[in-house]
Amino acid sequence: MACGAAREGKSDTAALELLPSAPRKMNESKTGGSQNPTCVFCRKNDDCPIKYGEKKTNEKWNLTVHYYCLLMSSGIWQRGKEEEGVYGFLIEDIRKEVTRASKLKCCICKKTGASIGCVTPRCKRSYHFPCGLQRECIFQFTGNFASFCWNHRPVQIITSNNYRDSLPCTICLEFIEPIPTYSILRSPCCKNAWFHRDCLQVQAINAGVFFFRCTVCNNSDIFQKEMLRMGIHIPEKDASWELEENAYQELLQHYEHCDVRRCRCKEGRDYNVPDSKWEIKRCQCCGSRGTHLACSSLQSWEQNWECLECRGILYNSGDFQKAKKHTLPNTNVGITDCLLEESSPKLPRQSPGAQREDLLRQGSKFRRDISTLIIELGFQIKKKAKRLFINKANIWNSALDGFRNQNFNPSYTIEIAYVNENDHFGKEQPGSKQEFLSLLMQQLENSPLFEGSLSKNLSLNSQALKENLYYEAGKMLAISLVHGGPSPGFFSKTLFNCLVYGPESTQPILDDVSDFDVAQIIIRINTAATVADLNSLINEYYNYLELIGCLRLITSLSDKYMLAKDILVYHVIKRVQAPFESFKQGLRTLGVLEKIQTYPEAFCNIFCHKPENLSTKILSDLFTVHTLSDVQALGFWNSYLQAVEDGKSTVTMEDILIFATGCSSIPPAGFIPTPSIECLHMDFPVGNKCNNCLALPITSTYKEFQENMDFAIKNTLRLEKEENSHFIGH
Repeated sequence: MACGAAREGKSDTAALELLPSAPRKMNESKTGGSQNPTCVFCRKNDDCPIKYGEKKTNEKWNLTVHYYCLLMSSGIWQRGKEEEGVYGFLIEDIRKEVTRASKLKCCICKKTGASIGCVTPRCKRSYHFPCGLQRECIFQFTGNFASFCWNHRPVQIITSNNYRDSLPCTICLEFIEPIPTYSILRSPCCKNAWFHRDCLQVQAINAGVFFFRCTVCNNSDIFQKEMLRMGIHIPEKDASWELEENAYQELLQHYEHCDVRRCRCKEGRDYNVPDSKWEIKRCQCCGSRGTHLACSSLQSWEQNWECLECRGILYNSGDFQKAKKHTLPNTNVGITDCLLEESSPKLPRQSPGAQREDLLRQGSKFRRDISTLIIELGFQIKKKAKRLFINKANIWNSALDGFRNQNFNPSYTIEIAYVNENDHFGKEQPGSKQEFLSLLMQQLENSPLFEGSLSKNLSLNSQALKENLYYEAGKMLAISLVHGGPSPGFFSKTLFNCLVYGPESTQPILDDVSDFDVAQIIIRINTAATVADLNSLINEYYNYLELIGCLRLITSLSDKYMLAKDILVYHVIKRVQAPFESFKQGLRTLGVLEKIQTYPEAFCNIFCHKPENLSTKILSDLFTVHTLSDVQALGFWNSYLQAVEDGKSTVTMEDILIFATGCSSIPPAGFIPTPSIECLHMDFPVGNKCNNCLALPITSTYKEFQENMDFAIKNTLRLEKEENSHFIGH
């Protein structure tokens, strides 16, 4: 579509009062009132190319127009060449159109100069271009350049709407309601692709007619035709990025950086010396990640090496077995050393069938703050609320019943009501959602679904598998994260890497084995001194090795490492394959697993590490003072925090936080609402967990303040534990 495409319209030969009758040369400096001239059609001086098109002034005739105002006017068409007049529209024709419009009143702003009319027969509405945009009229930048008022504009028809949840705009990724409106458009070729109108228009301006296409399937013909019908302007120009000088200069640079998890080079990861063990070898598949030869035990530069991401893709394409032989070199080193030489988790995969282009993304793009990521996930939460009735004495089953309820939707706002099944009056107490999620994560961590002491892996529990509890556990964890729950903090690195990169690309370590007998078998095999000792161990554990499919022919002492590795992989990964797949599906709830796979470095910190210990500064910064409080009481509060941190109190920092909020740590996305402090004339402190508010007592001395704080916090938490234990006993 050229800017001067031929168009039809009505003409008017009335007098030309609004424009000067003689040409007048504008001053170069554009001083005075002509410094920011107004458009002769809409009479606005706005200069916004995205909304109104380019603003152009003909200095000879002292005439300024917005491109879209000119293009969409109903009574003018292009009669000149591109270089004549304004965009090929002759000055004489423009003046006539302005005169015609001066007799028409805008049905929106009620001012004259409405040069654009609705093309629908019998519709008499006329309006200025900016007024039409404001009233959500549609202007078609193709064919006869038709305009439609808000009552007659074209709409997108969907036969049935199967989208219950919000979907992301595939350009800006903000979540939107999948209902076609003026502001929300759907792709005609990909039924699950939705866009903001503004996002599409900016994309069209930048991409131009040659590169503007569906962001999902790359279709251009069907996509452009529908977008033109719905009023998206697609200029006939090259893409903006094609016009940028040296736009792709960085693609000519070679990647020289060692990305393995533990780089052995003392000179640093960027140190590169050709023809030495410190020469950097790039991934043979993507070329965008590298390793020193020594850091991956490569004997020469000719040996193939794939980064962890490419290895996972090769596995899923069926070619992994060929590449797999390079992951563990056949050398006489300890099994622990071998297992540490996996590539670092720098580029996560979004799905097993990820496109090759994903490998070219820069690693810095994925370094995002965890609180921001969880807040983004929280955008899915709707205002509609779902109340869960929770028995504190039986958190797990209460949550399980609530989440399995057919009316429960994980994207609804969660409200908590605590109930006591022994209370025959059915009283309900409003509860804190973050306290409930904190208690639920504690139950999950200590459940029989996981095994291990501090860093846990999935266990094999046949009853839990039968009841689909692994799926529910994954779902609970996803819901907890999105709704502002605490950091899990108990995953082993092996379990986390299995979720991100796949079991086939993950190598467990000895610490992952919680079964003492199995660990002893691995240790004895790994420390065998001779081939005879190794064969003796195989005979001793013959039945076990045969059962798990790890029997192998021993030809040299170095075979012990592969045997130990096989036992490790079976016990930690293959044995729990069914629970893992079920847990993984549950973790897909609300898009959590996909987010983890996209930003593994950020999520690793909250999945595999406990939150930092609370300190005086952390708690002091956490609580805000919303009301005019007693200065002395606030001073006592700061002194009390320091005394607790120094061990001069019977309570801990975690006790204070639990007393006020119900949580023992600060959630990754923070508290909602923000914890606050108020000072009241009373003897003991009061914690309101629903509002995260801590009421401090006003006392005459610090000693009295500390004694009252210690007494109230310690005894309140003790009574809560005893109450729960009492209920469980019944």
